[in-house]
Amino acid sequence: MSYKIVGDSCCDVTQQMKEDMNIDIAPLTIELEGRRYVDDDTFKATEFVKSMNESDQIPKTSCPSPADYIEKFSTGEDESYVITLSSNLSGSYNSAKIAKDIYESENEDKKVHVFDSLSAAAGETVIALMIDSLSKSGKKFDEIVDIVSKYILEMKTLFVLDKIDNLEKTGRMSRVKAKIANVLNIKPVLSSNGNGEIIMINKARGINKALSKMIDEIGNTNNLEDKVLVITYCNCPDRANEVKQKVVAKYNFKDIHVIEMRGISSTYANDGGIVIAY
Repeated sequence: MSYKIVGDSCCDVTQQMKEDMNIDIAPLTIELEGRRYVDDDTFKATEFVKSMNESDQIPKTSCPSPADYIEKFSTGEDESYVITLSSNLSGSYNSAKIAKDIYESENEDKKVHVFDSLSAAAGETVIALMIDSLSKSGKKFDEIVDIVSKYILEMKTLFVLDKIDNLEKTGRMSRVKAKIANVLNIKPVLSSNGNGEIIMINKARGINKALSKMIDEIGNTNNLEDKVLVITYCNCPDRANEVKQKVVAKYNFKDIHVIEMRGISSTYANDGGIVIAY
C-alpha cells in the first residue's frame, strides 16, 4: 500500500526529508503590517522575523483550509497520515478533520488519519519520522495509528526562548511576568502538557543556563536509546549544534536531527529560540 505524510507548516522538515519521507506540507499563512505571508518554500524566515521584531503589531496566523488538505490527499496514495499543530494552539487539526471526512466520503478506497500532535515544531517532526519508519517497516495502517497515537501522549516537547515578546503579545505570559523576566534576564524552560498547552517547568538567569536545565530535563525520560531527538532552531544554528553536542555527551539517543524552523515556528520562537522533542 502506498502512503503519504501531510504536515501543516509547523512541521519543520528539510527538503531532503520531504523527498525521503514522501511528506507534503500544507502551509499556514501569517499576516503582519497588512502583508500576507504564505509559509511555504518561498518564505524567508530571517527577513520575516526581523520585520516582526521591528513592528508593534502581533502577527496573525491562519490555518490551512479543508480544501488545502484535500489537495494534499489527492495525489493517488492509498493511505495518508496527517500531523497538525496542537488543537489548543491552532484550528489546523479541525480543518484537517473536516478534509478527511469529505475526502473519504468521496474516495471509499482511501484511508486518512489526522494526528493532533499536542505539540508543535520539533514535536510534529518527531511524529513524521516515526510514521515514516513504521510504514517502511511494513506496519499496517491501523497498527501505525495505534502506535503513534500512544507515542504522542508520552512524547516530550521542551523549548527555551531568548525573546519572550510574542508570548506576552499573544497572552501566553502575563505582562508583569514578562517584564520581570526581561529585566532580570530570566529565561523560562517551557513544555507542553498532556493537553497541548504551554507550561513553564523551570527557569534560569541567562540563555545558556536555561538550555542546560532543558538538557538536564531529558534525563527524566527512560529508554532514550529507542527514541529520536529533533532540535529545531530560529536563526541560531551554532546554538542548536551546541545543544546537540551536549546531548550526545550525556545521552544515547537512537538518532538526532537538527533542523531550521519554518515560518510559523519562527513566529513564536523568535530569534535564538530552541525547541526539542523526543
